[in-house]
Amino acid sequence: MNNATAVKGNHSAMVDPRAGKYLTFFLANEEYGVEILKVQEIIGRMPITPVPLTSRYIRGVINLRGKIHPIMDLNVKFGMNQTGITDETCIIVIKTSSLMMGILVDKVSEVVNVSSDDIEDTPSFGPDVNTEYLLGVGKTGGRIRLLLDIEKVITSSDIINIKKDIGENNKEAG
Repeated sequence: MNNATAVKGNHSAMVDPRAGKYLTFFLANEEYGVEILKVQEIIGRMPITPVPLTSRYIRGVINLRGKIHPIMDLNVKFGMNQTGITDETCIIVIKTSSLMMGILVDKVSEVVNVSSDDIEDTPSFGPDVNTEYLLGVGKTGGRIRLLLDIEKVITSSDIINIKKDIGENNKEAG
């Protein structure tokens, strides 16, 4: 009887660390999700100041309550067309382990709770396709959502370049 309890206890301890709440949003009619704990806030359209000589997917910077935050266009980062600005376009302010920045998305959808049973590992698309930025595929509400590992979407080289670009802009502004 004690062995059965121990086995049952071990099984419940094997909860998928990817399970939890995700903010979902759309990019080019596909739905993505980012861990809600990484989201600082969602803001509507606001002026984005372009920064010359940055990567194509860096749309520029915004001034949010006196703080300068870089804005990344996820459509461009993922090899799609630049995000068109509409009434539904939003900026999701994300806090990574080393940077706070905004990601420009076509529209925000909802917050969903994704259980372990609703997450599948990212399928292999062959050696030429890098999928390490995906935590997995969420299947909830009859829909498929690509769950992003935002720390891997925003690479270390992005962070170095963004910090350099923002630093130069802050020097020029001061």
